[in-house]
Amino acid sequence: MNFAFYDLETTGTSTAFDHPLQFAAILTDLNFKEIERVNLRCRLAPHVIPSPQALVVTGLRPLQIVDPQLPSLFEFAQKLIALVSRWSPAIWTGFNSIRFDEEMLRQLFYQNLQAEIFATQFNGNTRFDIMTAVFAMFQRHPDQFTWPMDDTGRVRFKLDRLAPENGFKGHNAHDALGDVEATIHIARLIAERAPDLWGQLLANRDKRHVQVQLDRYEPIELIGRFGDAPSKAIMGCLCGYAAKNQNQAYLFDLDAMDPQALIMASDQDLMAARDAEPRLLRSISINKIPVLLPPLTLTDEYQRRARALAEGPELRQRLISAMATRYPAEPDATPRHVEQQIFNGFYSWNDKARLKEFQGADWPRRQEIVATFEDARLRQLGARLVAFYAPNLLSDSDHRRYIAWRSERWSADTGAGWMTFEHARQALLELQVAESQDPSMLEEIEAFIVALGSSITCGEPF
Repeated sequence: MNFAFYDLETTGTSTAFDHPLQFAAILTDLNFKEIERVNLRCRLAPHVIPSPQALVVTGLRPLQIVDPQLPSLFEFAQKLIALVSRWSPAIWTGFNSIRFDEEMLRQLFYQNLQAEIFATQFNGNTRFDIMTAVFAMFQRHPDQFTWPMDDTGRVRFKLDRLAPENGFKGHNAHDALGDVEATIHIARLIAERAPDLWGQLLANRDKRHVQVQLDRYEPIELIGRFGDAPSKAIMGCLCGYAAKNQNQAYLFDLDAMDPQALIMASDQDLMAARDAEPRLLRSISINKIPVLLPPLTLTDEYQRRARALAEGPELRQRLISAMATRYPAEPDATPRHVEQQIFNGFYSWNDKARLKEFQGADWPRRQEIVATFEDARLRQLGARLVAFYAPNLLSDSDHRRYIAWRSERWSADTGAGWMTFEHARQALLELQVAESQDPSMLEEIEAFIVALGSSITCGEPF
């Protein structure tokens, strides 16, 4: 199997409401020998205001992201799905990719009506994250890396500092392809300097392997970023799995408390222990490559505490139930936006067949297909795509509704989950006050936002 190292540059940091502007990837073999590379860009989606901070960080000029020579976001999604298929099976790998890039890709495929939004997990594909591998190196082999520190003496794991500190030359930070090259460099160092650890980390790509380790009810070490700690190791033991999500496991912190002390605890005392610090239980997504490793040292006390938990099924169930009540569902909560409904069930077989036809059809046929979707999410997202890329097909009333929707979206208050005009103005003002950025760049961004405001009554893409 090969590695597919990749990185995104995006319009902002919201995985639901922003989108990629650049996708760069390098396919390598397991020894990091390059096989192929790609560097793809697209233009801004018609309903998105880019974050001024994101433009400053990436160095993208506003006119670059509306270049009509670039593919649309819809076409971009099609290119990426085709690439994933062509490179499969592969280990899709990035730096902080599980938390960010992977989620952004899922949304890209979902919002552009691709049938397989989990493409990087199907057809033999798996995922891996070099940032969490770096956390493991920091805990297990700290002498093998030079660790960059900030002004307060805290270790920082940002790629743009970690890679140069450890021998990577010419890093073009905040460019997707430069970050991919830096990620490969760090991955190679870990594999060469700690091959046993590298093998253990790669094994955790298989959630069944993770579950087998947990289901022994023996002490195991979880490494990650917890609270203010840049990287921390917790000695724990499985407590159980969430009733409504078997991919969510709970690890009991064996240093936080002796499980034996909770066996006779009242409900009130149990709730107090649940909410105390250090946290008694840690949630783990077993399908997101957690850094779970056999302990380097194992005391009799850790083994005794783990055994007490293993032999106390009633206590474990009480603790899991207590976790379920910590964040109860709000029955009267405002309905979520369609972007946030990505995990609200799978599509029917009929809808999946229509999605495949949708991708290969022309826009008039796509408009017809949208009306036949059984899933309301697909009807809403499909109607958006028609309005974005084939506005000439809209009726007068649909055209007015689209204009009103975009106007309301961009003019929403600052509590919206996406970039609004007010958000953009505030962000731009902060950048201007800081006086640390190119004034001409900020002027271009400001002019761009003003132009977006002027285009708000127009149904055509900006």
